[in-house]
Amino acid sequence: MTSSEPGGPTPLSIDPTCRIEFGPGRIGQLPALIAATGHDRAFVVTDHGLRAAGVLEPVLGTLRAAGLEYAVYDEVAPNPSTANVDAGAARARTFGTAAVVALGGGSVLDAAKGISLLVGNPKATAADADELWEAADGLPLVAIPTTSGTGAETNGFGVIEDTTACRKVYLGHPSVKPRIALLDPELTLGLPASATAATGIDALVHGIESLASRGANPVSTAYATQAVTMVSRALPAAYRDGTDLDARAELMLGAHLAGQALSLSGLGLVHGIGHALTAHTGTPHGVALAAVLEEVMEFNAPAAQGAYEQVARAMRLAPPADGDWARAAIEAVREIAGAVEVKRPLRTLGADRDMLPAIAAGAVADAVTTNNPLPPDHAQVLDILTTTY
Repeated sequence: MTSSEPGGPTPLSIDPTCRIEFGPGRIGQLPALIAATGHDRAFVVTDHGLRAAGVLEPVLGTLRAAGLEYAVYDEVAPNPSTANVDAGAARARTFGTAAVVALGGGSVLDAAKGISLLVGNPKATAADADELWEAADGLPLVAIPTTSGTGAETNGFGVIEDTTACRKVYLGHPSVKPRIALLDPELTLGLPASATAATGIDALVHGIESLASRGANPVSTAYATQAVTMVSRALPAAYRDGTDLDARAELMLGAHLAGQALSLSGLGLVHGIGHALTAHTGTPHGVALAAVLEEVMEFNAPAAQGAYEQVARAMRLAPPADGDWARAAIEAVREIAGAVEVKRPLRTLGADRDMLPAIAAGAVADAVTTNNPLPPDHAQVLDILTTTY
């Protein structure tokens, strides 16, 4: 552990994240978990895809069986916008005081946090994100992730698209950090292989970037190391066989631990580029990350040797003959991305070559990039984008 003064350890102040309920069939506990927030009504936030896939109806059936009044907002977009959040908040205000139940992937969980916060601040809109960190409390949130990747159930902010400014904004407040994370791997059994790959890579990147982050500390390192172990082992298995409940369960818990890690340490340039790429092209978050993951690791390697050795050891790699643990970690990550078929050239993701300078500028300006182990400038990021084009 590093020291802030001679002979003393670096001080840490860490708030517990949330109550965790993990295991197959845990969704049956939802009515009791809503009651634990002090409410007997639920405002359910989800998307059309989960309704169409049949995931939503059994959850609503659980609420009906318990006699809970509920309303549903199922119009969250894959990359939720400020207008999307404002519309959900208007619906929630009409329904009235309730616990917010977020059922979905990271987009749904992020939007639900914004909706919860805006209900508590009726004069605000999602475009006021920069002013809302000091706002009044939002409604309590129960998070039910249906993917294994984002870790959005571990923190109190959402990444929302401001379509007017063509950038991602961070909308959040301590009060909308989920009170309870309900992690039921059975909810992920129907997830298509492509979505399993994209969200699983997101979880792997969370672990890797957390270990290499300038904000890493012993607690985040413990979470991130275990996350990398679990995700690197379970992701290829869950991709090959989506009905493998053991792999789904390990991947879900590993993704949650990676979320715990990033909430303590911050992330880095892979996410900075990913946010900018998605804002300009609409590329799904995990696919955007995979496009530049190994290339950013190679850029960071001179300043992240120790962190990448931790990554390689967490993946249970054999000691490299040449002692280059960073290279071993990068190659192992490349192998996993290949096994789950998630890496794409930028030119196939809707990025025109003349768009690259703006994407690079957005990545350098993104708040997550400040924790990158090697601070990048615009030219260096543009070089990474050109390499992956």
